[in-house]
Amino acid sequence: MNALNLPEPIAAYFAADPQNPAAVAHCFTPQAVVKDEGRTHTGLEAIRQWKAASAAKYRYTAEPFAVVQNNQHHIVSGHVVGDFPGSPVNLRFQFRLERGLIAALEITA
Repeated sequence: MNALNLPEPIAAYFAADPQNPAAVAHCFTPQAVVKDEGRTHTGLEAIRQWKAASAAKYRYTAEPFAVVQNNQHHIVSGHVVGDFPGSPVNLRFQFRLERGLIAALEITA
């Protein structure tokens, strides 16, 4: 993954996802916001619950294959494969970092 030269909190997010919801939450600022599947999750506990629910519902892997920095955002393209409808799919992960942690993440197709 680091062959892409991902910033540390983003590399940690992909390394922890989906096996460890608590480790995923630790990649975020306390007031972080995640937008995924039409829902918004704000704060560390909501982010941990979001990731735990995803991991309970589906088995999947996400492999980042490209990263572009655009202003304050790091846009990572990832190949996601699992037992969910539409698999496999390439998703766009738009990260905004703050003080060495993820302040915002939006996941879109």
